[in-house]
Order: sequence, then C-alpha cells, then structure tokens
Amino acid sequence: MTRTLFITGASSGIGAATARAAVARGWSVGLMARSADKLDALATELGAAALALPGDATDPAAQEEAVARTVENFGALHAAFANAGRGLERPGTEAGDPEDWRGMVDLNVMGVLFTARAALPHLRRTKGHLVLTGSAAGRTHIKGSIYSATKWFVHGYGGNMSEEMRDWGGRCTVISPGMVDTPFFDSPKPDKIRPEDVADAVLYALEQNPRAELREIHIMPTG
Repeated sequence: MTRTLFITGASSGIGAATARAAVARGWSVGLMARSADKLDALATELGAAALALPGDATDPAAQEEAVARTVENFGALHAAFANAGRGLERPGTEAGDPEDWRGMVDLNVMGVLFTARAALPHLRRTKGHLVLTGSAAGRTHIKGSIYSATKWFVHGYGGNMSEEMRDWGGRCTVISPGMVDTPFFDSPKPDKIRPEDVADAVLYALEQNPRAELREIHIMPTG
C-alpha cells in the first residue's frame, strides 16, 4: 500500500528534498507552500505521486483544506511534516521588530500547531507519524535569540506529542539539524548540511518498525 506524507514549506530546501526522497521510496506527497510557481514545478517533476497545495501555513483554514485535499486525492494520511519556518530580518530583543517577531512566531509556533491539528484526526486512523523541523538552535542557549526560542517550543511540543500519540499507536519525531545550506540563508553554505541529508533523516524516522519511535534525530555538519 502506498503511504502518504503531507509537507509544509515544501517548495524548496528541506521540504522539497524530503518530497523527492519520499516519492523515490514509494510515498505519495501533499505539498503545501506559499510559492505556487515553485510548488507547481516540483509537483510536475514528481508526477502523479505529488499534489501541489498552494497556501499559507499560518492560516489554519488553509492547512485544514490542504490536508483534506491530500486525503481526498490519495485516500489516507500516514505522516505529516510540519517543516515551514523562518528567521528574523533583525535579530535580538532591543534591536528587533515586533511585527517581524509576530510573523516568525506565527509560522514557527502556530504553523506547527495548525499542521498537527489538521493532521491528527487522519493520523489517528492510520496510527501515523508527525514530524517536526526543530533545530540545533532549539537545544542550546544563544545570546538573545528569539528564533532559537521558537525552536525550543518545537522540541518541547514534539516530546509532548510523542506522549499523546503513543496512546493510539502514533509516533512523533523532531528533526534537529544544525546549519543547512538552504535559501533560509542569504549566502550559500556549501560546507554545511545539505537538505538531502535532512530528508534522509526524515525518511529514516518514518520507515522504522512501528514498534520503534525515534523521538529526535540531531544532525550536525562535520566541517
């Protein structure tokens, strides 16, 4: 039976790499992101196994609709990857922009909650898997970092969801990468982790024996 994975932040970086890796392993994928052009191009590349779902992950109704369309198209949902996230234009508390903070918190915190809320009723039916993109920044203290604090939330929430989902046979994994060479950064980081490395970790977690739950995979560059 083909399994289905819903991904937010799917148009580039970790999300796109995970979509490609999942389809290569026989999964179907529902792809959500704001960039409709990039999303359509990726779905065309991946063929019938992919469904483009343009939308804003900070909009709970949009996430509900995207998950529902994924299930309608592929028949069931076996995993959801809350991957969409962003940083700040101006880091720090005194120098930062409160509206910029709000936008980041809406995506990095509320967006994760909206993915979980939309996916959980469907995952319960399949004893499915929730995957969250955390960060090495969510495992340590960084001077004044508000971004890091949002990732601390993801790590804490992931552990809490593991405890909840185990009641009905579900699993939750936090993927915790260090610096990844993605469009998240303004300049290339060729000596750092590649999005494909993170995608491999996501699929590794998803394809474990159902009796085993990898609650966190922490990936750091060797350089």
